[in-house]
Amino acid sequence: MRTLLVTGPGGSGRTTVAAATALDAARDGRRVLLLTADPTPGLPAGPDPAPGSGPASGPGPDPTPGFPAATGAPPTPAGLTVRRLDPAAHFRRELLALQAHAGPALDLLGAAPLDDDELTPLPGSAPFTYLAALRDAARQEWDLVVADLPALPDAVALLALPEQLRRYLRRLLPPERRAARALRPMLAQLAGVPMPPDGLYEAAARKDADLAAVTDLLATPATGVRLVVEPGPAAAGALRTARAGLALHRLPLDAVVANRLLPAASPDPWLADLADRQRAHLKELYEAGAPVREVPHLGRDPRTPADLALLGPLAPDPDTYQADAAAPAPPWPVEDLRATEGALVWRVPLPGAAKSDLGLVRRGDELALTVGPFRRLVPLPSALRRCTVTGAALRDGELRVRFAPDPGLWPRTP
Repeated sequence: MRTLLVTGPGGSGRTTVAAATALDAARDGRRVLLLTADPTPGLPAGPDPAPGSGPASGPGPDPTPGFPAATGAPPTPAGLTVRRLDPAAHFRRELLALQAHAGPALDLLGAAPLDDDELTPLPGSAPFTYLAALRDAARQEWDLVVADLPALPDAVALLALPEQLRRYLRRLLPPERRAARALRPMLAQLAGVPMPPDGLYEAAARKDADLAAVTDLLATPATGVRLVVEPGPAAAGALRTARAGLALHRLPLDAVVANRLLPAASPDPWLADLADRQRAHLKELYEAGAPVREVPHLGRDPRTPADLALLGPLAPDPDTYQADAAAPAPPWPVEDLRATEGALVWRVPLPGAAKSDLGLVRRGDELALTVGPFRRLVPLPSALRRCTVTGAALRDGELRVRFAPDPGLWPRTP
């Protein structure tokens, strides 16, 4: 299964590009799932739309001179499923389930339970809806999953959640504590307070399995991120931010979609000048080294599947991503320079990162890396756990962290 995670700055048109990508792949005969929290132009949304249930595609509105015109297209393919995410409903289900598992503790505190009809979603609850949808997608049979994610940098923070939440669960409810459940009655008497119920550990184990499914999905080489930008003054900065954040979490950038490109030749001087400036910013995207896909401006907002078809071929090539899936990304390498410099160097690729945005803190057997608004706790390779950090430098998009072997922990050579 191939997974495309689509994001970009607010207003860049990422939902439209995600819908056009899914539709393009479905018309090639693939089974495609589109996940989105926003309305999609002309595509039916639901748990499982009936084949061909989308609105018939006919000619669009009168075209603007110089822009593409819709000429009609087949109805929505049977292989396309559009699922509209509902963060409010998901929040209510999850909170009520948590309340049920924590019932004994809440009863002890004399708390009054919350009812379904009085719950409203809290800020920050929407990312968990995306994680649940990706978990479900990973357990089903699809050729392609296209996820319309929130805007940057919220999308990168969302993709980092599974790893972070699994870490929190292991710290707060260590699985090995369940082995002592036979001793809980005695421990409860000694402590004078009730011990956590076994159901709480079972719920934590289920959540860990759910998060592991999403983590595995994100870690597979068949998963990539597409960044949608409208070529302009902020496009190159958005690309740098995205590349740095994705590299920190080892997520590959599949492509940069340059959206709403104006016609290169126009008799209108104002439009021609605007197109020239747009092309100059497009050149910056190409020079950044990431694959670029160009999407034309239609002169109107896309409203039908016929409009989406005009945005060009956007579906990933199956042969390309199958080849990529056979070559997983290697771990960050450790260079042994003990013979010449008395140090080990951990090389961390961070394209797009700036020196002023970097932070580095050693915490036990982990390294806390900060790149701009993004932060990750990374386990150290076993060899580096017996070393101390002596310095770091950012060169050519690569962070090089130097470690000196600790004489008290490093094995001595005869």
